[in-house]
Amino acid sequence: MKENVVADKSYAFALRVVKLYKHLCSEKKEFILSKQVLRSGTSIGANVEEAVAASSRADFINKLNIAAKETRETIYWLRLLKDSDFISAASFESVHQDAIELKKLLSSILLTTKSIHNS
Repeated sequence: MKENVVADKSYAFALRVVKLYKHLCSEKKEFILSKQVLRSGTSIGANVEEAVAASSRADFINKLNIAAKETRETIYWLRLLKDSDFISAASFESVHQDAIELKKLLSSILLTTKSIHNS
């Protein structure tokens, strides 16, 4: 199977988010914010997977745009979890760095694809 960096990274990120969710629920008894970060954080990879199977370049761009928006939302929830003391600064830095890397990767793919699409 051909390697797909964004699909692999978004899947690994989703797995981290699932583990974070489990930790927040069991150790911190936090259920509202954790559910939000779980939803948006796992949605990134799901939309990347849909983009991989897109029926057209426009569909591909649309799915990756959704993944990029979900990444931004996930970063928001992570910041909120840190600033409300549900996760430590060290835990935040690690997962936040992964989210930023995903955001940059998605932005780069979108810019390249849109420039090809518009030429």
